[in-house]
Amino acid sequence: MTRRRLPCLAALLALAAPPAMADGFGFRTPSGNIYCNGSVDGGDLSCTIVSRDTGSAPAGIACPAGNELHVDMLQTGAVRAGCGGPSGRPSAYTDVAEYGATAAFGRISCVSQRTGFECRNADGRGFLLSRAAQRIW
Repeated sequence: MTRRRLPCLAALLALAAPPAMADGFGFRTPSGNIYCNGSVDGGDLSCTIVSRDTGSAPAGIACPAGNELHVDMLQTGAVRAGCGGPSGRPSAYTDVAEYGATAAFGRISCVSQRTGFECRNADGRGFLLSRAAQRIW
């Protein structure tokens, strides 16, 4: 499989960040079901999955189906996760991480695939988000 790189961080900023958000960026997967935002320096990345199958939350996370699941990651250390309220609305971000694209945000690397969106930090900690399953390691 040939992997395409996500647009460089500067391109994401130029396309997506209004002046008030000059210190951050945002993008979504092609389905609009997963969206992420982070800081320009690559220090952190936060992603949300809007719609999940019943019973698909990671072990130890109480997040009923119908509620958004949020994950937060730094360049090193454990991934944090939490449950948000129901929204049912896909992201309005216009920058898209096409399937097969890869990107690095500082020491965080991500890949967008039809089977899910996966990111890892410098410690090898990470997450996988998809409608069918969510994992944190």
